[in-house]
Formats: sequence, structure tokens, C-alpha cells
Amino acid sequence: MAVKSSRRGLHRHQQLAKGPIDLPFLMLVLLLLGIGLIMLLSASSYAALYDRAAGYNASAGTLGDPYYYFKRQALFAVLGIVAMLLVSRFDYQHLRILSVPVLLVAIVLLILVLTPLGVTQNNATRWLRLALVAGPTYQPSEVAKLGVVLFFSARLSKRRQGPPKFARRWPQPWENIRYFFYWSDLAELIPYGIILVLIAVLMLMEPHMSGTLLVLAAGAAILFAAGIRLGWFALGAGAMGAVAYAVIFVMGYNSSRIAIWLDPWSDPTDTGYQVVQSLYAVASGGLTGLGFGLSRQKYLYLPEEQNDFIFAIICEELGFIGATLIVVLFALLVIRGYWLALHARDRFGSLLIVGITTLLAVQVFLNMAVVLNLIPATGISLPFFSYGGTALLIQLVEMGIILSVSRQIAPPKQG
Repeated sequence: MAVKSSRRGLHRHQQLAKGPIDLPFLMLVLLLLGIGLIMLLSASSYAALYDRAAGYNASAGTLGDPYYYFKRQALFAVLGIVAMLLVSRFDYQHLRILSVPVLLVAIVLLILVLTPLGVTQNNATRWLRLALVAGPTYQPSEVAKLGVVLFFSARLSKRRQGPPKFARRWPQPWENIRYFFYWSDLAELIPYGIILVLIAVLMLMEPHMSGTLLVLAAGAAILFAAGIRLGWFALGAGAMGAVAYAVIFVMGYNSSRIAIWLDPWSDPTDTGYQVVQSLYAVASGGLTGLGFGLSRQKYLYLPEEQNDFIFAIICEELGFIGATLIVVLFALLVIRGYWLALHARDRFGSLLIVGITTLLAVQVFLNMAVVLNLIPATGISLPFFSYGGTALLIQLVEMGIILSVSRQIAPPKQG
């Protein structure tokens, strides 16, 4: 009877893994991806003309391919969609086994970035090359984000509620201390805290402040969803605030960036140039925008117009209305993600969606806040929009994981 029962459970599990994916979530992803490709085509066309990799040669008098960025991004988009659909058919329960290897690989890659193998761009060493001499680059921080989500979700999904019952008592006062460690969740938090601190330190050494914030946000979201006591989050936020204050105002780290954030017009031709041009682009868009392809700031006035500051071009060409619609689409995607987390089949699937959705939500907020000068510039891309093949590929794989969890959500019972 036990064998038959286990077989019935196995068959039920296999049937759930082959269920339908969540179509609203899939449609929102594809819609944002399609709009992102169209806006990248407009934002990057002029910059590609003067990109050496696209064929620009000043001495020969030849310009580059205006579709260079778009074609490369479209290729990765197609590969990403295929990967997303394949991952969506993969039983996410098997990701438990991959959680430790992915996290270890991410840590090793972050260490390699700090060696001569790392690639430096814009005074930051955040990249590795796929080949030793030449070839495309990628950011190991993208792997680190996924590694933290997988590891935390796999381990915390097995978490017991409440303190354990000890089989053997210790002498006082050690018994009270031991009990406090488990009752307060401190015993559980120590290994997760060590992992987050290790990854945060490695990323700050690049430096990569925005990536560090994303990893910490994803880890904190999963810990919160797993039921860790709220007091630890207040303590952690206070400690982070104190460290940030000391680093910025006492040690003077990036004090110039803070000054430019507060008043970008104090140095509009140098350190404040990018922020000023971004605000010009946003303001000139007005209510309805200048029209698709009619941006003026993309003519080499706004740096990183195809990457971190593509949202400024969106505001300029589509105006307040178009930019708001894109924000609404992102909001709907995030809300749908959390809805799927609430209805997931098990705790592991729920925590996976919480971590991935939080990564997406925080990254979108930080990018738009930087473009609008609500926070200091951190060098963070806009998901599905900014140029970056490997980042887009990993983002779509993460969306595939959410779709995989959605396959195993039991359909509502017909009354």
C-alpha cells in the first residue's frame, strides 16, 4: 500500500510539473521585452555609428552599423526566450540540488574579477571575459544574485517554526544562552549573514554598490518571507545606515558623488554632466514625448543612453504618459509575481518567486530613481531594456523559474 501511495504521489507531482504556465505573467514579460527591444533600437542607433566594434573607423572615414546593439540584443532575446521556455518546463524541485554549486561558482567568479582576469570599465572592475584574450564580457554579480536566491530558498524552505526541543540540557547559564540563540533566530541567521557579508564585500571591492544592494535586498526578502523575526530586519537596517553614514561622511568615500547628486549643476560639464543631460531628456519629453526615434539627447549628449540611462530616452520620446505605462507594466509584473508566490505549491517555490521578484522590483526602482536623480548614480541597468546580452539572458532564465513554479499551482476547484 505504501508503494502504491508513493507512486500516486509521484504521478500527481509529475502531472503538476506539466501543468499550464501562468499566461498573464508570460505576456507581461514578453510585452516588456518587446518594448525594450524597440526602445533600444531607437536609443542606441546613433551611438552604434561611432562604436569601433560596429565598424567605425575615423581614419578610414567609415561609420559603424546603426543596428549593431539592437541585433546583438535581439539575438540574446531570442536565446533568452528559448531558455525561459525550457526552464519553465523544468521541475523547479531539482533546483535544490543546484543551489550550493551555483552559489560556490558565483563566489569563485567574484574572486576572479578581482584578479588580472577582471575587466575594468568606467573605473570599475565588474566584468570577466568569456575568452581569455577577446570576446564578450559578463558580470559575475548576475550569477551571484541567482545563487543567493537559490541557496536561501532551498535552505529556508526546510526551516522549522519555533525553537527546537533539545534532547540534552546544558548547565545554566549556557542552557539559557543556547535557548536564546534558537528562540531569537540568531543561530539560523549567522550562516546566512556570513554568506551575504562575503558576497557584499567582494562586490564592494569591484566596486559595485547597486549589485550589493540587490543581493542584500533579495536575501532579506527571502528571510522575511521565511518567517525570521522582524526585529532583526530593523537591527540590520540600522546597522547598514550607520555603516553607510560612516563610509560616506566620515571616511569620505564617494563624497563627490553625493555632492553631485545634491546639486548636479555645480559641475554641469564634468562630474554632473550625465545627471544634467538625463534631466534634460526627461524634462524635454513633456506629457506626450517628442515621438519615437526623435530623441535629441541620444546624439552623444547623454552617456550610456543605450544602457543605464535608457529610461531617460524613454521619457524623452514617449513622454510622461509612455513612461508611466512602462512603470505600470513593471508594477503589474511584480504584483503578479508576488501573487504567484502566495499561491505556490510549496514553500520552496514561494521563496524562489519572492527572491526573484524582489530582485526585479528593486532593480527597476533603483534604475529609474538614478535617472530621475532621486538617488546618487549607482550604475544599474533597467531589466529587459538596457543593453547587455548575458544580463538579459539570466533575467529571462529567472522568469522561466517563476513560470516553472506557476506550472505546479493547483487550478481552482470548480464549485
